[in-house]
Amino acid sequence: MPRIAATPSDALASLRDGEALWCHSMAATPVRLLAGLKERAFSLRELTLMQLHTEGSALLADPALEGHLRQRCFFVAAETRALVQSGRADYVPIFLSELPKLFRRGEQRVDAALIQVSPPDKHGLCTLGVSVEATKAACAVAGRIIAHVNPRMPRSHGDAFIPYDSLHTVYEEAVELPAHAPAVIDPVTGAIGRHVAALITNGACLQMGIGAIPDAVLACLRGHRDLGVHTEMFSDGLLPLVESGVVTGARKKVHPGKLVTSFVLGSRAVYDFVDDNPEVVFLDAEYVNDTSNIRRNPGVVAINSALEVDLTGQICADSMGTRIYSGVGGQMDFMRGAALSEGGKAVIALPSTACGGKVSRIAPMLSLGAGVVTTRAHAQYIVTEYGIANLRGRSLRERAEALIAIAHPDFREELARSARELYHLG
Repeated sequence: MPRIAATPSDALASLRDGEALWCHSMAATPVRLLAGLKERAFSLRELTLMQLHTEGSALLADPALEGHLRQRCFFVAAETRALVQSGRADYVPIFLSELPKLFRRGEQRVDAALIQVSPPDKHGLCTLGVSVEATKAACAVAGRIIAHVNPRMPRSHGDAFIPYDSLHTVYEEAVELPAHAPAVIDPVTGAIGRHVAALITNGACLQMGIGAIPDAVLACLRGHRDLGVHTEMFSDGLLPLVESGVVTGARKKVHPGKLVTSFVLGSRAVYDFVDDNPEVVFLDAEYVNDTSNIRRNPGVVAINSALEVDLTGQICADSMGTRIYSGVGGQMDFMRGAALSEGGKAVIALPSTACGGKVSRIAPMLSLGAGVVTTRAHAQYIVTEYGIANLRGRSLRERAEALIAIAHPDFREELARSARELYHLG
């Protein structure tokens, strides 16, 4: 049986110098344990905390932790962005589908996994709740598992089960999960949503994320039929389509009738929806994001975003120049999986401008130092509020023309001039 800790700091009493820790991510971030980690870390040296996107972990940005704790980010979000950009934390670019393999193949050791779980059921099984991602793999190889047992954590199905007896130390407290209100859809995101929705046919299998653009797309699909879901994540925008019977999964070949995901992030409504819901299957990211599994469903439509796209179709989604902003994540997993699916479509959807309209996101070249997350050979549909550019099978000249046509009108003349000067396209 696990040891019961009286405080979050006490739960971390087994930590030793130099250990590599995995932190449960997304809305399942064990914030209480991270508070205990901060307290405990000052008496230790050279701890490494590995994670994806974490919620509520800003307390670990304390400069006084230098030499005691360093974060290793496989994805960068608001809580860790300043640390990575200032060199006080490390960013590891990797496909999300590959991260669990690092653990399972022993390429990255995990001395301890810090997780947040639902209470055990009558069979002695807890669950990883709203986030399985790479945490299932980390737990499988961890030297010990330290868990916050939270009665407010939903019970989930699929790969989420974890035996209570496998836990090394347990801290118990009822805490609300971090929640995100549904995004506000403005005229730009609304127009993007309508364009993307026009690419989606009845029976399609969707992959989408969180935010105004995915929600705008979903809001335009209420007249569709038999849509399916096989996605890295989903949020509140999907719920009306499930409740109205638009999403049935009836035409899926892999897990028909099921909503397949690796994690959810949103409001309490989406957490309540997945709670003990056997129609929602939380699976390991190595499986969910594997292109060989994605492609087995027909009509996969992958909807992702980007920071900028150049006139040849190169897509940057993880950095602003050399400044890391987010991560590689699962974009390429699903872009490629969708392209290989029978009748599939890989979509990058983004507003035409940034910085209040001062910068075009359709650029002559990617910014100096920008990372290519999706190559020009993988790019297919690019969508802005001004329309759709299909780059598949298009030459550089044809790509430039198509992308300029969906750029903001204020920048089209400049982009056309750059196309002539840089690429000799006239």
